[in-house]
Amino acid sequence: MNQYETVFILTPVLSDVQMKEAVDKFKGILTAEGAEIINEESWGLKKLAYPIEKKSTGFYQLIEFKAEPTVIAKLEVNYRRDERVIRYLTTKLDKHAIEYAAKRRSLKSTKKED
Repeated sequence: MNQYETVFILTPVLSDVQMKEAVDKFKGILTAEGAEIINEESWGLKKLAYPIEKKSTGFYQLIEFKAEPTVIAKLEVNYRRDERVIRYLTTKLDKHAIEYAAKRRSLKSTKKED
């Protein structure tokens, strides 16, 4: 199994409930395919670098997971079919990126405890 990180941007017109439903849908796809979700972060509403579909902001979401390579194609097909997703990017993490992600998670958890 490889370790991946996927970031997707949801349209800014969604309510909090709709946004959570969309995130849960993609997490459900991953777990149904046997992926192990390691980390999930909601980065909130952010300004886009350039307008996409006449929208200048979007809800950013990150999911870090371990899965077989075949899962990625199924996940990205579902991103393309879902009109709530305006952009997505899935990357395979190498050993250095995995170390960095683990360090970032530990720093985030220590900040929450303070």
